[in-house]
Amino acid sequence: MTNTIVKEHQKVVGLYEEAPAKGISFYQKPQKAVGAKHLLTLLDWSSEEVLDTLDLADRLKADLKAGKPHQLIKGSNVALIFSKASTRTRCSFDVGVNQLGGHAVTLTAADTQMGRGEPVKDTARVLGRYFDGIMIRTTSQSEVEELAEYSGVPVINGLTEDYHPCQILADLQTMREHKGKLEGQKLAWIGDGNNVCHSMIIGALKCGMQVVAACPEGYHPNQKVLDFAAGYGNFELIKDPKKAAKNADILVTDVWSSMGHEQEIAARKAAFEGVYQINQQLLSLAKSDCIVQHCLPAHRGEEITEEVLESHATEIFDEAENRLHAQKAV
Repeated sequence: MTNTIVKEHQKVVGLYEEAPAKGISFYQKPQKAVGAKHLLTLLDWSSEEVLDTLDLADRLKADLKAGKPHQLIKGSNVALIFSKASTRTRCSFDVGVNQLGGHAVTLTAADTQMGRGEPVKDTARVLGRYFDGIMIRTTSQSEVEELAEYSGVPVINGLTEDYHPCQILADLQTMREHKGKLEGQKLAWIGDGNNVCHSMIIGALKCGMQVVAACPEGYHPNQKVLDFAAGYGNFELIKDPKKAAKNADILVTDVWSSMGHEQEIAARKAAFEGVYQINQQLLSLAKSDCIVQHCLPAHRGEEITEEVLESHATEIFDEAENRLHAQKAV
């Protein structure tokens, strides 16, 4: 038995020793992604790619409800990196990879050398040799882009301070489920021009929707997003939430102070309170069949009232569920 094991070991070693002479690399993954399809921001995706992903998300959701297996990435390993706290992103990606037949490995900053200062490009080149794909939820957009540049595998942005594309794909799926279509629908964003707002503007405009964002002075979407939106005739940035909500098909909001802005809570409350809230009065200005979206977690009594959230809980929690289906489609 011992001689057999030794011979098998020598055979494997021999293959590796012969490889350089034969021009073979057993781990020949590229240093930089060549042809890998990422989801870093919806700015990079065409309207057709967004809509095709929504169509696939619908099919995957139907398959799951029908108990039909859909192990489309069977045998694949996916790294899920979290530098920020998460409920929906973490659970939906972990469950989604499993349902697709893959294996997810969840990592936090404390679990990796990135938390101790290892350059992102070095971590990327290591993970790219272990995994078939990477999802990362972090602060810096440049970190996500560097991971994509050097890993050699597809990278998905699970959230940064600039964008939240996975959330918006789930939102768009939910809107289409409840409204029947996206094109021509009026979407009113009420509140902070944050990362969710950025991706909402991009995704909704690419799907042919009319978008009106009502944001207080000093809390507008960033200039890159506004420059993109300027290429569409169906976008407006205003200050008055009542004007934005007028005849809206969909009202959307998010918390006044996102993760990382805790030190600004008092200033933000002063800027938003009493004006930038989805309440019954604001909802009465929208169409009678208007739906409400919130990415959660919600600060009831701030950006949305308890009454409105509970009366529109069906579509808000459909939105949360659709994180699973939309991300599986990605």
